[in-house]
Amino acid sequence: MTPGVLIATAMLLPVAGAFALLFWDKKPNVREAVTLITGAATFWHVYQLLPLVRSGLRPRLDLFEVLPGVQLAFEVEPLGMVFALVASFLWPITSLYAIGYMRGHHEENQTRFFFFFAVAIAGALGVAFSANLFTLFAFYEVLTLCTFPLVTHHQTEEAKKAGRIYLGILLTTSIGFQLLAIIWTWVLAGTVDFTDGGILAGTASAGVLSAILVLYVFGVGKAAVMPFHRWLPAAMVAPTPVSALLHAVAVVKAGVFTVLKVAVYVFGIDLLATLSATPWLAWVAATTIILGSLVAMTKDNLKARLAYSTISQLSYIVLGAMLANEWGIIGGGMHIAMHAFGKITLFFAAGAVMVAAHERNISQMHGLGRRMPITFGAFFIGALSIIGLPPAGGSWSKWFLGMGTLEAGQVGLLAVLMVSSLLGLYYLLEVPVKAFFFKPPADAHHAEGIHEAPMPMVIAMVVTATATLGLFLYPDLVFELMAMVIPGGAQ
Repeated sequence: MTPGVLIATAMLLPVAGAFALLFWDKKPNVREAVTLITGAATFWHVYQLLPLVRSGLRPRLDLFEVLPGVQLAFEVEPLGMVFALVASFLWPITSLYAIGYMRGHHEENQTRFFFFFAVAIAGALGVAFSANLFTLFAFYEVLTLCTFPLVTHHQTEEAKKAGRIYLGILLTTSIGFQLLAIIWTWVLAGTVDFTDGGILAGTASAGVLSAILVLYVFGVGKAAVMPFHRWLPAAMVAPTPVSALLHAVAVVKAGVFTVLKVAVYVFGIDLLATLSATPWLAWVAATTIILGSLVAMTKDNLKARLAYSTISQLSYIVLGAMLANEWGIIGGGMHIAMHAFGKITLFFAAGAVMVAAHERNISQMHGLGRRMPITFGAFFIGALSIIGLPPAGGSWSKWFLGMGTLEAGQVGLLAVLMVSSLLGLYYLLEVPVKAFFFKPPADAHHAEGIHEAPMPMVIAMVVTATATLGLFLYPDLVFELMAMVIPGGAQ
């Protein structure tokens, strides 16, 4: 199978699987088998591209020219390979979890859910494999539109309101800011192709290029940099597997991936380091990191707490891009993978508690760890990764981000990373501590009859928690791919 066919197959499989699900609507077992088989096949095809990328090749697929010099085209480079591997691997795992969740929670419209979930994965792969800004923007918008029905899945007034906020912020930022930045880039550079070293150097004054950089950072609303973050906590009204999709598999990762890709392949880190907007945007990201952590501490609802944690953690990646050096880029790219596995484990655990114990608030989880030890054990592992502590993978990405702040001479930003981790110790570890070491209140309705969530949910949690530990022991692949993003960088 040629590289171009591999790219096309990897992207078309989720779409084909989505329409197959509609055909098997009345046979849930077959429908769910199709979901899992399609997910596994998609990952296999993405994985087949890995040896080519590791050897230094960049598999490419050109479809057609949209405008003179602007093509709908795909090219697999190391950063995109990281994102594609994460998204395609976690899709069948999340689907397995969703099967247990949707059945255990007696959700309606399950076929519609799995249909749009599959299309969202195709959108995420389109973003990951984009060869230029036009292709990236097109699939970025596809991802927004196909996840809207997932956010509004319950069709309640609360869900519809959340959907309006979701679409309103993401479309306004992408069309109002990001698209303007792309057009401006095309006018100045004469191309929108992603190129090693960037395409904007020498095309305009530093002030103009700084303005374009600001448009890109705030135009990528999926990165949830404050003040364009409200869509993320609003979307928590959706079923927990959707939260996992938003936070770990596709949506927010597409946002921070876009910021990193623009930093490396549109501006180039040498140019980025000279712009006056770069350190200012780094401090905007740092502010988001701290404020997101502080708000998370105030939330009793577990999913809301995790949502604000995600807002904080995403800005680690934006900060890595704005450090404009090799360690910042490596740390930011590695955090895409490390955060994905840690955060999806946390959301899996939150959904398991809701299905098995019908609890959403942390204050009502005292003693639950004794009845759901696997769930809260997995939560503990995921929390270690988000905080940045061994033996979880997040310790590596945060270590390299810290090295990036020192390389940039930004001790204040290093302090921000350390303070954020200290805040994470409180707002994340509070959950397993209360679950394992606090006695349930006398009137607690979960005192009797509670056990672990349905087996598919437990299996998915164990897989992602184990992978989180595995990424600490074996971070080499992710590090190798990210080192290849910087020509002549760390090897």
